[in-house]
Amino acid sequence: MPIRLVKRPKSPYWILRGTLRGIRIEESTRTSDRSAAEEIRAIREAKILEESIHGSRATKTFAAAALSYLENGGSKRFTAPVIKHFGTLPLARIDQDALDQGARKLYPNASPSTRNRQFYAIASAILHHAAGRKWCPAPIIERPKLPDGRIRWLTIDEADALITACSNHLRPLLIFLLYTGARVGEALWLDWRDVDLRRAHVQFPKTKNGEPRGVPLHPRAVAALANLDGRSAEVFRRPDGKPYSRPKKPGDTSAGTRIKTAFKAACRRAGITDFHPHDCRHTWATWHYANNHDFTKLKVLGGWKTDSMVFRYAHANVSQHQASIDNLPGGNLGDYNKRKAKTHGKKA
Repeated sequence: MPIRLVKRPKSPYWILRGTLRGIRIEESTRTSDRSAAEEIRAIREAKILEESIHGSRATKTFAAAALSYLENGGSKRFTAPVIKHFGTLPLARIDQDALDQGARKLYPNASPSTRNRQFYAIASAILHHAAGRKWCPAPIIERPKLPDGRIRWLTIDEADALITACSNHLRPLLIFLLYTGARVGEALWLDWRDVDLRRAHVQFPKTKNGEPRGVPLHPRAVAALANLDGRSAEVFRRPDGKPYSRPKKPGDTSAGTRIKTAFKAACRRAGITDFHPHDCRHTWATWHYANNHDFTKLKVLGGWKTDSMVFRYAHANVSQHQASIDNLPGGNLGDYNKRKAKTHGKKA
């Protein structure tokens, strides 16, 4: 029985009803217009025929896969722009070229790491989810080549010089960054309700990896926060007292641009070069590992999900292994020569 349009009692909408290729259909067109309903019937019939011939792989869309991905616990972070871009495009048409074009369109000025995190990783997760349901083959995706991880950190003397060189509105923010390891965005839009000065504790409810974390406050950070005016809404403010602007576009991923001018001026006055706002986080992590040698605590407090991200700071701090180097044969060169001379004297 072919699919036809029928009406139900008490419903203004046309109904699709019938059987095609062994598939029974009875669903509303959600329209009372006969011409529009006929178009819907023709499209639905064509889709059933295509699926019956080529299988669901030929007709399953990215939007359908994304919906299933989210309904089954997939992360919502960064998904909206990717879903909007691909929409109802069939999964069979999403290849490497489509991914590359999408990444360039959504994030034309972004770094490779941003494109990787906010586009390729999201598309890959959804496509792998679809592949697990046999809606498409398992994807093989080439991601942008990422530059080597950059670690730039300050000594305590350099940090003190930079803090002193800061303007009044920037100084407490810089101290907070250096002593909490907060990402710049986590600090700029921190709310006072997430700060407990009595407990010396701060909570970051929204983080880069999507999981909240708490960090104990160093006494220097507590003092800096205690001297700030106000105890509501955003903790850190611009010189005019207004909060820092929040991201509005998908490509707006660098919170550091909000303080770029003041930060560069402070670095110039302190005589510090090649140092950016995010490097405060590197400095905190380097200090933490150098003084505690505790990989697990650093990973938890810094909110890193992978060990590889934390290993960078362990590799940058190897002073605790000095004794193992000192124990290599040969010892002090002067002592070695004296012992050698004594040995030769005895033989003579």
